[in-house]
Amino acid sequence: MLTLASVDSFYGRSHILHGLSLVAEAGKVLAVLGRNGVGKTTLLKTILGLTDKLAGTIRLGDTDLSRAPTHERARAGIAYVPQGRQIIPDFTIRDNILMGGFAAASGSAGIPEIVRELFPYLIENLDRPGGVLSGGQQQQLAIARALAAEPSVLLMDEPTEGIQPNIVAQIEEAIVRLNKELGLTVVLVEQNVRFAREGADAFVMMENGRNVAAGPIAELTDEIVGRHMTI
Repeated sequence: MLTLASVDSFYGRSHILHGLSLVAEAGKVLAVLGRNGVGKTTLLKTILGLTDKLAGTIRLGDTDLSRAPTHERARAGIAYVPQGRQIIPDFTIRDNILMGGFAAASGSAGIPEIVRELFPYLIENLDRPGGVLSGGQQQQLAIARALAAEPSVLLMDEPTEGIQPNIVAQIEEAIVRLNKELGLTVVLVEQNVRFAREGADAFVMMENGRNVAAGPIAELTDEIVGRHMTI
């Protein structure tokens, strides 16, 4: 279980998260929703220790990670698929994936078997540079890299944004499989309410750096969506 209690997070003097609390239950998918600019990406970066200052508590199971550096959080089992993918374009597909293995607690540097099942195109083109891939293929590569870290918690920042429709379906299916078959806990920042309702077990709605609604996914009503996501 990943738990945040009364978390404030800052970039320099900019106060982004304000007393935010949430629980991502082990083996479940938590959808984080809200308009652009409300702090969703900052939430994921805060969990991984990528902001400038933090108050409050972040725990993974019985381990307090609130003051742990990023590499210790990664070794504890938290992996991140960032918005925009951030793969290394001059590295091959193989090398991009193997980079994730440096964060694996086991020290393994292999390509996870599940990657071979989920993303066969990557396996068939391991020596191609990452930079020549389409946006959707790069997103698959970013997910594969995160899986090489052997995580128990996967943080995903809008993984279907700007992706061609045929690959969106593959990525959505992959997220569901990773949760159901591997038991990964997934914290999913998503604007696609349809997929959140189909793939998530619970939700958190954010506004102005705060948690303004939360609960089982069945409680994500059209009224909540309209109030907090409609522009």
